[in-house]
Amino acid sequence: MTSPTLLDRLAALDTNTVSDALDFLELPGATYGIRPLWDCPRIAGRASTVQLGPKTDAAPTAHLITPVVAAIDSDDRVLVIAGGLDGISCWGDILANAATARKVRGSVIDGLSRDIEGSESIGYPVFGRGVTMISARNRVVQTGSGEPVAFAGVVVHQDDYVIADRCGTVFVPAARIETVLDLAEHIARRQDGMVQAVRTGRSGEAVMHDKEFDAIHTGAAK
Repeated sequence: MTSPTLLDRLAALDTNTVSDALDFLELPGATYGIRPLWDCPRIAGRASTVQLGPKTDAAPTAHLITPVVAAIDSDDRVLVIAGGLDGISCWGDILANAATARKVRGSVIDGLSRDIEGSESIGYPVFGRGVTMISARNRVVQTGSGEPVAFAGVVVHQDDYVIADRCGTVFVPAARIETVLDLAEHIARRQDGMVQAVRTGRSGEAVMHDKEFDAIHTGAAK
């Protein structure tokens, strides 16, 4: 049997558990407010970073994000789009179709999307702060890609790991992924056991006592 890849292992977890592992390791990565913009499935992948900013002149430019999408040549990518402006879109259904054609797993946006029904209609996952109808054209431009970006309070590097689900979006530094996964899997096993204990009649007070959570951390440290 083929061993699961790092991405397989990440995709089998949820953002709550990965966030807990990052907390224990005192690593940044969990964000707040970046949630699914339609009822899309969980995604996990490697970051392709995009930096946006306000358009400051009248010169014509390539449509934002399209050069990044066109350059993708693997099926493990998640677009990490930083620098969205209040009230203005930085994603739409034409981009969603272009990304789907390149086998992109989804987009996480520190900003807003328009045409969300278009992304939903082709099953393209989009996570962000909300939706709008206001176009980015002549308002927002791409200022960089493949470089570190500040995203919802977290610095995200190209090729970092990303997981997003209904609770939000979490980033894991590529250099720490195995350590984070090992701990997150340990936490998941212990917490699954705690859930089963409650279901079989043990009191919630006992199961959720601080010492039970301390035991998770003690076991992980060992």
